[in-house]
Amino acid sequence: MTERIPAVDGWFTMDEAAPALIGTRGAQSGSYFWPPNLAVSANPNAPFEPRETVELSRTGTLWSWSTNHYQPPEPYVPNGPDGTFAPYTVCAVELEREHMVILGPLATGADAADLEIGMEMEVVLGPLFVEDNIEHTIYQFSPRASSRARKLDGPTSIAATPEPDANGALRAAAQESLEHEQGGAA
Repeated sequence: MTERIPAVDGWFTMDEAAPALIGTRGAQSGSYFWPPNLAVSANPNAPFEPRETVELSRTGTLWSWSTNHYQPPEPYVPNGPDGTFAPYTVCAVELEREHMVILGPLATGADAADLEIGMEMEVVLGPLFVEDNIEHTIYQFSPRASSRARKLDGPTSIAATPEPDANGALRAAAQESLEHEQGGAA
């Protein structure tokens, strides 16, 4: 049996049934920070407040994702078969309670083709690599089994679709363009 150890100590729990990210929370402001040992910014209203260690939300909403087709520089560990590079997906997930966006890898075995902006995601554990029968484990984001994409507040892409005016000018322009492409009336 393979032993599991965290690849990074103190960033997440190793609870197989309900893993969670470990963050800190400002005692006065209530502001959340993650990762706990690297988050050095502070709430300007309480810049030197004490922080308490807290488990962050296990669930959140997918804001965006990117599948990367390039191999990062060392100390990257190749994730493909036989130690070769394979594309990997990074998810940006807004945590449910904290409303902060965390970046993390898509869960092992999940398919990026199934992702939709606005869908519910959850923290899971997965392998970074296995060496000498020891799995170096990381947190990952997985679509929740019951998830359906939900509407997000604000724009979800850089290119916004213009709203048609009361006279339907946008619809008319689209129809005209279609007719031009088809070489006549549609």
